[in-house]
Amino acid sequence: MHGIVIIVPVMHQQRSEPHLSPSSDTEDIVAILAPRLAYFAGVARTEHVTRAAQEMQVPQSTLSRAMVRLEHDLGVDLFARRGRTVSLTPAGRTFLSSVERALAEIERAADEVRADADPATGKVAFGFLHTMGSETVPGLIRAFRADHPRVRFSLVQNYGEAMIERLRSGELDLCLTSPVPDAPDLVARRLDEQKLRLVVPADHRLASRRRIRLAEAADETFVTLEPGYGLRRITDDLCQQAGFRPRVAFEGEEAETLRGLVAAGLGVALLPPPAVPRPGVVELTVTAPRAAREIGVAWLDGHPDTPPVAAFKRFLLSRRGNLLPN
Repeated sequence: MHGIVIIVPVMHQQRSEPHLSPSSDTEDIVAILAPRLAYFAGVARTEHVTRAAQEMQVPQSTLSRAMVRLEHDLGVDLFARRGRTVSLTPAGRTFLSSVERALAEIERAADEVRADADPATGKVAFGFLHTMGSETVPGLIRAFRADHPRVRFSLVQNYGEAMIERLRSGELDLCLTSPVPDAPDLVARRLDEQKLRLVVPADHRLASRRRIRLAEAADETFVTLEPGYGLRRITDDLCQQAGFRPRVAFEGEEAETLRGLVAAGLGVALLPPPAVPRPGVVELTVTAPRAAREIGVAWLDGHPDTPPVAAFKRFLLSRRGNLLPN
C-alpha cells in the first residue's frame, strides 16, 4: 500500500462528536490543537500523507487520524483529497500561514531556552543592590568569567523587596541583597558584612571627628532611601537602638544621590562606603550601636538550576567572607 485515502465527513452532515465552538476557551483550543500542528504543516508541505509520514517518522494511520480530528475539531475542511494526494483548501492556506509562524516561534523559544541552559554559553539572571553595582558585582563577574568566559548575564539592579518578587516570578535566578531574607519559599545564605558610616557635610559641626556614637546625631536631619529599601529599614532600626527616631527631610532611591544631598548640606545619612571618595562629605565610623548590614545571596527554594546558574551559585558561596572589595 503506497498511500492512504483520508475520508472526512461532509461538512453538512450531522456529527456525533462535539467539536470546538467559537465560544471555546483559548486554553481548550490550544490544548486540543497544539499537538497536531506540526503534523498539519508536514502534510501541507508535502501534499501527500505517505511522504509526510515518512519524513516525520510516524505511522500513516496516526497522521491520517490526526488530520481528520483536526478538521473535525475546527469544523473546517483544510484539505481537498484527490486519490492519494491532498491540497490545501482556502481555509487550509489561511490556517497554514498562522501555523508556520506559531511553529517557528516555538522553535525559536526552544532554541533560546536550550542556549540559556548551555553549561558553557548559558545565561544567568542576576539581581543586586544599587550600592553593589559600581564595584562589587563587576569584580565578581570578572572573577567568575576567568573560568567561564562565555557565560552570559542578565543584570538587574533594584532594592531588596523588588528583587525578591522577581525571584518568585522566575525573572531572576539569584540575587545579592540586604538584609538577608528569611522566607519559607526562599533559600538565603549570608556571604559578607558591610559596615555603615554616618556621612556628614564637609563643613558640618561633626566633620572634624573620626568616630561617633549614633545618639550624637539625634538632632540632625537625615536623608534616607525610601521605605521598602533594606538600607532604610536598617537606618530606622539603628536609630531606634540609639534612642531616637530620625527626622527625615529627603528620601531617594540611590545611595550616591543621598551623598550628593549630604554634600549640599541637606542632612546626614547612614551609608555603606562609596566605591570612589565623594568630595564635600566626611564619613564617620559609628561606634554604637554596631552599624553594619549583612549581604547575602538568595534563590527560590526548589527551583532547578541550569548548569551556568549552578556554577555561579557555587562561585558566590565560595566567596563567603570575601565578597566585598577591600
